[in-house]
Amino acid sequence: MIIGQSGGPTAVINASLYGAITEGLDQTKEIGTIFGMVNGIEGFLSGKYINLTELKGTNELELLRTTPGAYLGSCRYKLPEDLSDEVYPKLFDMLNKKNIGFFFYIGGNDSMDTVSKLSRYAETIGSRIRFIGIPKTIDNDLVLTDHTPGFGSAAKYVATVVREIIVDASVYDNKTSVTIVEIMGRHAGWLTAASVLARTFKGDNPVLIYLPESPFNQDAFVEKVKKSLETTPNLVVCISEGINDGEGTFICESSGEVGLDVFGHKTLTGAGKHLENLIKDRLGVKVRSIELNVAQRCSSSNLSETDLRESSNAGVFAVQSALKGETGKMISFLRRDDHPYDMSYQLEDVNLICNQEKTVPKEWISNEGSDLTDDFIRYVRPLIQGNVTIPQENGLPLFAYRE
Repeated sequence: MIIGQSGGPTAVINASLYGAITEGLDQTKEIGTIFGMVNGIEGFLSGKYINLTELKGTNELELLRTTPGAYLGSCRYKLPEDLSDEVYPKLFDMLNKKNIGFFFYIGGNDSMDTVSKLSRYAETIGSRIRFIGIPKTIDNDLVLTDHTPGFGSAAKYVATVVREIIVDASVYDNKTSVTIVEIMGRHAGWLTAASVLARTFKGDNPVLIYLPESPFNQDAFVEKVKKSLETTPNLVVCISEGINDGEGTFICESSGEVGLDVFGHKTLTGAGKHLENLIKDRLGVKVRSIELNVAQRCSSSNLSETDLRESSNAGVFAVQSALKGETGKMISFLRRDDHPYDMSYQLEDVNLICNQEKTVPKEWISNEGSDLTDDFIRYVRPLIQGNVTIPQENGLPLFAYRE
């Protein structure tokens, strides 16, 4: 079998890798060598891969479970839409030379696109290689699954850090100030919505929470900040990096040009800084903006035990499913109950998942686009439960490192 990681890393993407490796090592009758693509499909096409079977029985394998980032390295490589492109026979020739029977790819939307194309090409040539996608994304925007591995830990990190920011913002009792926290989220505001968990009582900070699902009006925003300052002089506001005017223009574009990545996505940054300057100019109060940046997606300091367990189990279930003959599928989470929280693992057609995007339901957004309902809180709270003890050395976390 061969396995790779793609897209942005998370705090638990390696837990899924760990689950797949350990299950693969247990299936000695059907699986011999376990290969790992270095830097995803792009790296493999360049001949970069390692033998993961050598991790068997090592402390490195156990450390992998709680190591953030992407142990195998990642990529943002888009396979051609045309399945007759020369890259496909080249790739399958490489897989056949390694006697690969099972292919696993851990990633988000664009990674599921890769699984879709490879499984469809395999069908056209009668290949027996089985392709399974293992979900991963802090954005929680994959369709046909209740939630995605990585979201729970990132949500816990965001809620924790925002609560710490709230405490910091309140130390000067008689000073009026605004703190704007910018959180990842291009079109889906799941992670920013999780900041609502930082509240400890009704009316607590963050008083205002803005997601990309609702059109953002800058004038209305200024008025809401002004009114909120009357009752909360140390105001904390949380925003998604992708807040927009509802017509396709991101608020961060107001401050300058926005570039594109390899998939044609706009590279977003600066929404918080733009609103900081807007409030400063309009209201003349003390204001600062904080961008949580990459720590929110891959910090191991606030791992959710629920997230870690589910991510590892997803890797196990992927290998078990492939051995049963499944291909062209993605592992999906089915929630059966909130109280007590109960979920199961299932399979969905990856062709119905890739290039789709699940956003926060409109009915979960309230107060004219600046708050969340209790329904969202009931949805997200089970996903952040449980603490994880990270192995340490000399007072610092001990991680697995690929040589």
